[in-house]
Amino acid sequence: MARQRIEHHATTSADPATVYALLRDGASWPEWSSLETFALERPGADEPEGVGAVRRFTSGRVTGRDQVAELVPERRFSYTHTSNIPVKDYRADVDLEPTADGGTAIRWVSAFDPKVPGTGRLLRRGLDSFVAGLANGLAEHAAKVAAGRRASA
Repeated sequence: MARQRIEHHATTSADPATVYALLRDGASWPEWSSLETFALERPGADEPEGVGAVRRFTSGRVTGRDQVAELVPERRFSYTHTSNIPVKDYRADVDLEPTADGGTAIRWVSAFDPKVPGTGRLLRRGLDSFVAGLANGLAEHAAKVAAGRRASA
C-alpha cells in the first residue's frame, strides 16, 4: 500500500501568531471549517489543548477524534486522526511561514495509509477537498480576525 499525501497552500494577511492561535483553539474550528462542533475529550499533558489532547469534532452524523501531536509556537501545529475514517497512521502538519508583508503562508499536509488495500486514491480524492477547505477557511477567517483587531486598535 502506498502512503497517500495531500498538500494545500493558502496565504492570509494575518500574522503567524493569529493563525497559530486559531489552530490551537479547537472551539474556533467550526467557525472556519465545515466541522460543526468541537469538544475537548481529553486534555493534553501540560495544558488543555496541548500535546496529547484529544479533540472531538462532528460534521453531520460523522464524529472524528484528533490528537494534538506537535506544537511549535507560531510555526507548526500537527495532529493525528484517531477514529472514523478508514485510514491508519494519519498525520497532518500545518506549517506557518511569515510573509514579507506581515502575513502568513499556510502549508497543510496530510498523509495516511489506507486500511483497505486499493482504496488510497479514492480516500485521497475524498479528503482532498476537505483539507483544501481547512487551509482556505483558516486563511480567510484569520484575515477577518486580524482586520478586526486592527480596526479596534
